[in-house]
Amino acid sequence: MKKLLTAFAMLFALASSVLAGGHSERYVMVTHGEGKDPFWPVVQKGGEDAARAIGANFEYIFTPSGDMADMAKSIAAAAATQPDGLVVSLPDPDALGQAIKDAVAAGIPVITMNSGLESSASLGALMHVGQPEFLAGQKAGERAKAEGATKGICFIQEAYNTALTDRCGGYAEAIPTTNFDSSNDPATIPTRAAAGLQANPDVDAVLSVGPHVCVGVQQAIDELGMSVHHSCFDLSPPVMDLINAGKVQYTIDQQQRLQGYMPIIVLHLYNNGAGLLPGANIPSGPGFVDKSNASSVASLAGVDR
Repeated sequence: MKKLLTAFAMLFALASSVLAGGHSERYVMVTHGEGKDPFWPVVQKGGEDAARAIGANFEYIFTPSGDMADMAKSIAAAAATQPDGLVVSLPDPDALGQAIKDAVAAGIPVITMNSGLESSASLGALMHVGQPEFLAGQKAGERAKAEGATKGICFIQEAYNTALTDRCGGYAEAIPTTNFDSSNDPATIPTRAAAGLQANPDVDAVLSVGPHVCVGVQQAIDELGMSVHHSCFDLSPPVMDLINAGKVQYTIDQQQRLQGYMPIIVLHLYNNGAGLLPGANIPSGPGFVDKSNASSVASLAGVDR
């Protein structure tokens, strides 16, 4: 981690020195967030903060419908404006791949973030900033098993999202696990989660792969009077409260602010520093947040973490 922080500091120092040359750029970020998940405003803030630091213009576009065809159109529309760089989440490479290839062919540097690590390079992206999702799921499953879990259910809010299915798949490497669609709507997650739990009464472990899913699933667990090992992904103030209350054992932190921040800095360096580019993808996680360290990051949940 110390080496990673040092690398980030060097990148920022280089970006600041390039800025002194008076360059001005415009960067566009397109994500698959539907506006319901508390995860994405932190990503957006990261991009905004980075653009402000280097004096660039920044535009953030999300996909309210959650439809991948709509997101592909948003990528194409953003590319048509000829920005100095595109930052794109990649939950469905099959649906989004051609739009990204077209942007690259038009001479626009692209960095993928958050999801799509395995497909990023093949689509022509410069690099990827995000968490190795299958590995993160494995780590969550290994810890759940070590803490006594034997059979699990993974609640997933976006069945098309390869990052989320990878989390469930990694978790299942440690303990037998069934996937269940929780929906992405906070208002319906508790009902959907209750249905999944009642259909699988023999599970003793639950993985929720998003912060709003975590909260809704725990509500269902409480209402059903169940006692299960519950672990989650990502941070929000309610998730931190659940950890401190002992209801959620831990959550995986992928540091989404870095996923918004670092691509803008890297694109700035690439455009103004003779193609400066890190020699590898930038992993933003995984890291565990549990009762032992929750208090130290609680104030950042939903803001910078």
